[in-house]
Amino acid sequence: MTIAENGSHEQRMSNARIGTQRIYSGRVINLDVDQVRFPNGSVGELEIVRHPGASAIVPFLSDPRGADPQILLLRQYRYAVDGYIYEVPAGRLEPGESPLDCARRELREETGCTAERIEPLMSLYTTPGFTDELIHLFLATGLTRGATAHEADEFFEIETLTLSRALEMIEAGEIRDAKTVVTLLYAAGFRGER
Repeated sequence: MTIAENGSHEQRMSNARIGTQRIYSGRVINLDVDQVRFPNGSVGELEIVRHPGASAIVPFLSDPRGADPQILLLRQYRYAVDGYIYEVPAGRLEPGESPLDCARRELREETGCTAERIEPLMSLYTTPGFTDELIHLFLATGLTRGATAHEADEFFEIETLTLSRALEMIEAGEIRDAKTVVTLLYAAGFRGER
């Protein structure tokens, strides 16, 4: 799915939804119980975590087409996994914010960098078995460093790694965040074609 196809997903989903009940409204997510009509005509209930969507961006400090380019990753504390994990900069879309603007904002807030060029890579559903979260992946080049402006509940260190080292960390199970794995593999696989 491309970044531009987001609207068609909502239309398809509304055709299957018969009814919905909001169970929880939170700062980051909402939880609904939807009554849905399945493709075979039967009806059932599904618990769906509603998410506004997000953007993630892999910042390249050197030319992505180079021999072994350098990237920035966050080593971030995540309560849900009881520890620190490696991630690309990412965050949820603000109301009315485009995926590209979100990627720019998150890059600046989390790394302090602005990018001369930001390229869309792809968009993906994170875990479609229970959430509608769609995350848009980007690649940033031509970075200029500045000050970070992360949120009070964000605890992370910014690390510089070569892309080959990050790929080794994926293979060794040291990078396990899905959006980060997909973003890095996609950028590594297609960087020569850009």
